[in-house]
Amino acid sequence: MPTVITDRPYRPVPVDPPRKRWTRAECVALEDSGLWDQQRLELVQGELISKMGKKRPHVNALVAVQAWLVRTFGEQFVNPEAPIDVAPEDNPTNEPEPDLVVLAKPSRDFQDANPRPGDLRLVVEISDSTSDSTQGFDLTTKAELYARAGIVEYWVIDVAARRLVVHRDPREGLYLSVTAYGEEETVTPLASPGPEFRVAAAFDA
Repeated sequence: MPTVITDRPYRPVPVDPPRKRWTRAECVALEDSGLWDQQRLELVQGELISKMGKKRPHVNALVAVQAWLVRTFGEQFVNPEAPIDVAPEDNPTNEPEPDLVVLAKPSRDFQDANPRPGDLRLVVEISDSTSDSTQGFDLTTKAELYARAGIVEYWVIDVAARRLVVHRDPREGLYLSVTAYGEEETVTPLASPGPEFRVAAAFDA
């Protein structure tokens, strides 16, 4: 006979399915096997995160910010969607690929290894929360990951809110300075105290 579980509406407790935590070594082996495309996934906190599904606002902001960074720092110092190293304790299960990074030395100097935190003058993520729900991930998980690595400046371009969130002063796994700038404001990167970035430029296209 059927067993009555409850005489009230039954709502089972949600349980997350077990997930496999990946390491960088496993990802290299998987890539070598040809079973996955590294350009479409990044490794963060032991999970393979999809980088697919970027909408036009994301792409347009990326193009605009990249163009400004190239004008300011030089093409050889700006990398789009390239893997980086983080803190030594995080490296085994993390290999993030920020939307943009500004390097302290030319790209050609990195032949066999990722740039390390000390090689990074600025890291930028484009967060289009209307389409790919990255805003919370970029402002929490990635911010903590980059802070633990001691990355000196981290920008999140919040496309939906038309703002720029600037993270600075990393200490003990957190950014002590986090400031949001509206589209009517300008921001000067720490690594280039001359030129100012007009926040609205990310949304003009």
